[in-house]
Amino acid sequence: MKRVWVESQPEPLEARSIIIATGAVARWLEVPGEKDLQNHGVSACATCDGTFFRNQEVIVVGGGDTALEEALYLANLASTVHLVHRRDAFRASKIMQDRVFRHPKIKIHWNKAIAEVRDVTKKKVTSVLLQDTVTQAVSEMAIDAVFVAIGHTPASQLFLGTVDAHENGYLRVIHGTTRTNIPGVFACGDVADHVYRQAVTAAGTGCMAAIDAERYVSALEG
Repeated sequence: MKRVWVESQPEPLEARSIIIATGAVARWLEVPGEKDLQNHGVSACATCDGTFFRNQEVIVVGGGDTALEEALYLANLASTVHLVHRRDAFRASKIMQDRVFRHPKIKIHWNKAIAEVRDVTKKKVTSVLLQDTVTQAVSEMAIDAVFVAIGHTPASQLFLGTVDAHENGYLRVIHGTTRTNIPGVFACGDVADHVYRQAVTAAGTGCMAAIDAERYVSALEG
Protein backbone atom coordinates (compact mmCIF):
# COMPACT_ATOMS: atom_id res chain seq x y z
CA MET A 1 0.00 0.00 0.00
CA LYS A 2 1.27 3.47 -0.91
CA ARG A 3 0.76 6.56 1.25
CA VAL A 4 0.58 10.18 0.12
CA TRP A 5 0.44 13.19 2.42
CA VAL A 6 -1.33 16.33 1.17
CA GLU A 7 -1.68 19.77 2.70
CA SER A 8 -5.49 19.76 2.78
CA GLN A 9 -5.81 16.99 5.37
CA PRO A 10 -3.75 15.64 8.28
CA GLU A 11 -4.15 11.94 7.50
CA PRO A 12 -2.34 10.33 4.55
CA LEU A 13 -4.16 9.01 1.51
CA GLU A 14 -3.66 5.33 0.82
CA ALA A 15 -3.65 3.69 -2.61
CA ARG A 16 -2.36 0.56 -4.24
CA SER A 17 -0.88 2.55 -7.11
CA ILE A 18 0.25 6.13 -7.72
CA ILE A 19 0.59 8.06 -10.98
CA ILE A 20 2.96 11.04 -10.90
CA ALA A 21 1.86 13.70 -13.39
CA THR A 22 3.23 16.91 -11.91
CA GLY A 23 4.56 18.29 -15.20
CA ALA A 24 7.37 20.77 -15.78
CA VAL A 25 7.64 24.53 -15.71
CA ALA A 26 9.41 26.78 -18.19
CA ARG A 27 12.49 28.66 -17.11
CA TRP A 28 12.09 32.40 -17.43
CA LEU A 29 14.53 35.26 -17.89
CA GLU A 30 13.43 37.01 -14.66
CA VAL A 31 13.68 40.49 -16.17
CA PRO A 32 11.36 43.50 -15.73
CA GLY A 33 8.14 43.24 -17.72
CA GLU A 34 8.44 39.53 -18.48
CA LYS A 35 6.06 38.22 -15.83
CA ASP A 36 3.52 41.02 -16.32
CA LEU A 37 3.35 40.39 -20.07
CA GLN A 38 3.05 36.61 -20.01
CA ASN A 39 0.09 35.70 -22.23
CA HIS A 40 0.27 39.22 -23.65
CA GLY A 41 3.17 38.63 -26.03
CA VAL A 42 5.57 36.75 -23.76
CA SER A 43 5.41 32.98 -24.17
CA ALA A 44 7.41 29.82 -23.56
CA CYS A 45 5.62 27.80 -26.25
CA ALA A 46 5.88 28.69 -29.93
CA THR A 47 3.54 25.91 -31.04
CA CYS A 48 0.94 27.16 -28.55
CA ASP A 49 1.07 30.89 -29.28
CA GLY A 50 2.92 31.36 -32.57
CA THR A 51 -0.21 31.70 -34.71
CA PHE A 52 -1.21 34.84 -32.79
CA PHE A 53 1.80 36.62 -34.29
CA ARG A 54 1.50 35.68 -37.93
CA ASN A 55 3.32 38.17 -40.20
CA GLN A 56 4.77 40.01 -37.19
CA GLU A 57 8.30 40.33 -35.80
CA VAL A 58 9.18 38.06 -32.89
CA ILE A 59 12.16 37.18 -30.72
CA VAL A 60 13.28 33.74 -29.62
CA VAL A 61 15.69 33.62 -26.68
CA GLY A 62 18.07 30.68 -26.30
CA GLY A 63 20.85 28.71 -27.93
CA GLY A 64 19.92 25.04 -27.60
CA ASP A 65 17.97 22.70 -29.85
CA THR A 66 14.64 23.84 -28.40
CA ALA A 67 15.33 27.50 -29.16
CA LEU A 68 16.40 26.77 -32.72
CA GLU A 69 13.41 24.49 -33.29
CA GLU A 70 11.11 27.26 -32.03
CA ALA A 71 12.80 29.78 -34.31
CA LEU A 72 12.36 27.52 -37.35
CA TYR A 73 8.72 26.89 -36.48
CA LEU A 74 8.00 30.60 -36.03
CA ALA A 75 9.79 31.43 -39.28
CA ASN A 76 6.85 29.76 -41.06
CA LEU A 77 4.49 32.22 -39.40
CA ALA A 78 6.26 35.47 -38.53
CA SER A 79 7.64 38.08 -40.88
CA THR A 80 11.01 38.00 -39.09
CA VAL A 81 12.42 35.90 -36.26
CA HIS A 82 15.19 37.46 -34.17
CA LEU A 83 17.18 34.72 -32.43
CA VAL A 84 18.86 36.22 -29.37
CA HIS A 85 21.69 34.33 -27.67
CA ARG A 86 23.88 35.55 -24.83
CA ARG A 87 26.98 33.79 -26.22
CA ASP A 88 28.78 33.73 -29.58
CA ALA A 89 27.98 30.09 -30.40
CA PHE A 90 24.93 27.84 -30.14
CA ARG A 91 24.75 24.67 -28.05
CA ALA A 92 22.32 23.11 -30.52
CA SER A 93 23.16 20.24 -32.85
CA LYS A 94 24.97 21.06 -36.09
CA ILE A 95 22.02 20.09 -38.28
CA MET A 96 19.76 22.50 -36.38
CA GLN A 97 22.34 25.26 -36.64
CA ASP A 98 22.74 24.74 -40.39
CA ARG A 99 18.98 25.04 -40.89
CA VAL A 100 18.84 28.25 -38.89
CA PHE A 101 21.86 29.79 -40.63
CA ARG A 102 20.30 29.09 -44.03
CA HIS A 103 16.84 30.44 -43.23
CA PRO A 104 16.32 33.90 -44.76
CA LYS A 105 13.74 34.99 -42.16
CA ILE A 106 15.90 34.28 -39.10
CA LYS A 107 18.30 36.97 -37.89
CA ILE A 108 20.84 36.01 -35.23
CA HIS A 109 21.94 38.39 -32.48
CA TRP A 110 25.08 37.08 -30.79
CA ASN A 111 26.21 38.16 -27.32
CA LYS A 112 22.87 39.74 -26.52
CA ALA A 113 20.53 39.32 -23.56
CA ILE A 114 17.11 40.78 -22.91
CA ALA A 115 17.28 43.26 -20.03
CA GLU A 116 13.61 44.35 -20.08
CA VAL A 117 10.37 43.61 -21.91
CA ARG A 118 8.13 46.59 -22.70
CA ASP A 119 5.36 47.90 -22.47
CA VAL A 120 3.51 46.89 -19.32
CA THR A 121 1.36 50.03 -19.38
CA LYS A 122 -0.04 49.04 -22.80
CA LYS A 123 -0.54 45.42 -21.67
CA LYS A 124 1.29 44.08 -24.71
CA VAL A 125 4.83 43.59 -25.96
CA THR A 126 6.03 46.57 -27.97
CA SER A 127 9.82 46.34 -27.59
CA VAL A 128 12.69 44.90 -25.60
CA LEU A 129 15.90 46.30 -24.21
CA LEU A 130 18.87 44.28 -25.45
CA GLN A 131 22.11 44.33 -23.51
CA ASP A 132 25.40 43.39 -25.11
CA THR A 133 26.99 40.75 -22.88
CA VAL A 134 30.48 41.91 -23.91
CA THR A 135 30.28 45.71 -23.95
CA GLN A 136 27.21 46.01 -21.67
CA ALA A 137 25.74 48.54 -24.12
CA VAL A 138 21.93 48.65 -24.16
CA SER A 139 19.72 49.20 -27.19
CA GLU A 140 15.97 49.05 -27.78
CA MET A 141 14.35 46.82 -30.41
CA ALA A 142 10.73 47.12 -31.50
CA ILE A 143 9.11 43.68 -31.39
CA ASP A 144 5.67 42.07 -31.21
CA ALA A 145 6.37 38.95 -29.12
CA VAL A 146 9.06 37.26 -27.07
CA PHE A 147 9.40 33.47 -26.96
CA VAL A 148 11.63 32.23 -24.14
CA ALA A 149 13.29 28.90 -24.92
CA ILE A 150 15.95 28.42 -22.27
CA GLY A 151 14.70 25.11 -20.94
CA HIS A 152 12.22 23.60 -18.49
CA THR A 153 12.43 22.39 -14.90
CA PRO A 154 10.50 19.22 -14.08
CA ALA A 155 8.27 19.39 -10.99
CA SER A 156 9.99 16.34 -9.56
CA GLN A 157 11.66 17.76 -6.45
CA LEU A 158 9.14 16.08 -4.16
CA PHE A 159 10.14 12.64 -5.45
CA LEU A 160 13.91 12.95 -5.81
CA GLY A 161 15.72 10.51 -3.59
CA THR A 162 12.79 8.11 -3.71
CA VAL A 163 11.99 7.74 -7.39
CA ASP A 164 14.92 7.34 -9.78
CA ALA A 165 15.58 10.37 -11.95
CA HIS A 166 17.93 11.46 -14.71
CA GLU A 167 20.67 13.98 -14.00
CA ASN A 168 18.43 16.76 -15.32
CA GLY A 169 15.73 15.96 -12.77
CA TYR A 170 13.22 14.23 -15.06
CA LEU A 171 11.87 11.02 -13.57
CA ARG A 172 13.24 7.84 -15.07
CA VAL A 173 10.78 5.30 -16.50
CA ILE A 174 11.36 1.89 -18.04
CA HIS A 175 11.49 2.31 -21.82
CA GLY A 176 8.13 1.76 -23.51
CA THR A 177 6.23 2.01 -20.22
CA THR A 178 5.48 4.52 -17.47
CA ARG A 179 6.90 2.30 -14.72
CA THR A 180 9.37 3.84 -12.29
CA ASN A 181 11.83 1.95 -10.09
CA ILE A 182 9.12 1.59 -7.42
CA PRO A 183 6.50 -1.10 -8.15
CA GLY A 184 3.08 0.49 -8.47
CA VAL A 185 4.40 4.02 -9.00
CA PHE A 186 4.12 5.38 -12.53
CA ALA A 187 5.21 8.68 -14.09
CA CYS A 188 3.77 10.37 -17.15
CA GLY A 189 3.75 13.67 -18.99
CA ASP A 190 6.37 16.38 -18.77
CA VAL A 191 7.77 15.27 -15.41
CA ALA A 192 9.21 12.25 -17.24
CA ASP A 193 9.58 13.65 -20.77
CA HIS A 194 12.49 15.98 -21.53
CA VAL A 195 12.31 15.47 -25.30
CA TYR A 196 8.84 16.33 -26.63
CA ARG A 197 7.00 18.22 -23.84
CA GLN A 198 3.76 18.53 -25.80
CA ALA A 199 0.17 18.29 -24.58
CA VAL A 200 -0.59 15.44 -26.97
CA THR A 201 2.40 13.36 -25.86
CA ALA A 202 1.62 14.05 -22.20
CA ALA A 203 -1.96 12.90 -22.76
CA GLY A 204 -0.70 9.78 -24.49
CA THR A 205 1.62 8.81 -21.64
CA GLY A 206 -1.16 9.67 -19.21
CA CYS A 207 -3.29 7.01 -20.90
CA MET A 208 -0.34 4.60 -20.73
CA ALA A 209 0.07 5.28 -17.00
CA ALA A 210 -3.62 4.63 -16.35
CA ILE A 211 -3.38 1.29 -18.17
CA ASP A 212 -0.14 0.38 -16.40
CA ALA A 213 -1.68 1.21 -13.02
CA GLU A 214 -4.86 -0.75 -13.77
CA ARG A 215 -2.83 -3.81 -14.78
CA TYR A 216 -0.67 -3.51 -11.68
CA VAL A 217 -3.71 -3.38 -9.37
CA SER A 218 -5.42 -6.21 -11.23
CA ALA A 219 -2.33 -8.37 -10.78
CA LEU A 220 -2.36 -7.71 -7.04
CA GLU A 221 -5.97 -8.82 -6.82
CA GLY A 222 -5.08 -12.02 -8.63
